[in-house]
Amino acid sequence: MEYTHKPVMLAECMELLNIRPDGVYVDGTLGRAGHSREIARRLATGRLLCIDQDMAAIRAAEERLAPWRERVTLVHGNFSQLGDILQEAGISGADGMLFDLGVSSPQLDDASRGFSYMQDAPLDMRMDDAAPLTAREIINTWSYEELRRVLYDYGEERYAPAIARAIVRARETAPVETTFALVDIVRRAMPPAALREKQHPAKRTFQAIRIAVNGELDVLPPMLRAAAEALNPGGRLAVITFHSLEDRIVKRAMQDMARGCTCPPEFPVCVCRKKPKLKLLTRKPVTPGAAELQENPRARSAKLRGAEKCEPFDL
Repeated sequence: MEYTHKPVMLAECMELLNIRPDGVYVDGTLGRAGHSREIARRLATGRLLCIDQDMAAIRAAEERLAPWRERVTLVHGNFSQLGDILQEAGISGADGMLFDLGVSSPQLDDASRGFSYMQDAPLDMRMDDAAPLTAREIINTWSYEELRRVLYDYGEERYAPAIARAIVRARETAPVETTFALVDIVRRAMPPAALREKQHPAKRTFQAIRIAVNGELDVLPPMLRAAAEALNPGGRLAVITFHSLEDRIVKRAMQDMARGCTCPPEFPVCVCRKKPKLKLLTRKPVTPGAAELQENPRARSAKLRGAEKCEPFDL
């Protein structure tokens, strides 16, 4: 397969990570190896650990990272087990970590995976095809209240009650099996004005179900804490998000780890002994430039945040 994947904000990520030729780096969301290729290319005696829960990504990386394979370790796993993965790989500290969250372009483009509302396929949406929970199970077995909550909380879908009711009503006749069947249910549940909006009417529903299938938001806070713990002093953490829910979690987690003393202002001395773990490198998120958006429209919602592990003398 020709290598055509376009990694989001590649130059900005490399600048933020500040790659050292002898450093140890982690790409926690390998995808199609766009960021990993650039990290590996900059290493001399260093090491790169690549993690992905999608075996298709691991297999593709064997070829795409072949020129630098001696310095690359590929791990099939979920970054929610980051601490265990680093320990098993013999990495006691990393000089940089990158996490490019959300669904990858190849996953969207592979109709059989069921991620896209633009192509008909069985309702799946698993990033790890060995995982037990599928979109089909959620759509056909979860209660109205569970569906409404998922659509509202994960998709920020204002028509969540109507869509959830429509799903429950439709599956009483026959199971909802395909992505286009779900798109049709969503369309029928929404008012005419909503169908005239620029955004595809099923976009928020598909986002919500995908997040629920893969537990994407639940794993972020513990992963970010584990990443901060595993960084060497001066090591960099870079995270790319693609929707407001992810960005809010990443922003709050980084801010919390960058905060020092939390004692009330009236306390004469600090008693909480809390010290900052990180220094924020991006007070506001970095977003793609006009040239990148013209070349890669899928990057339009991307936001990059970065932080640096505090040096011992900063503590």
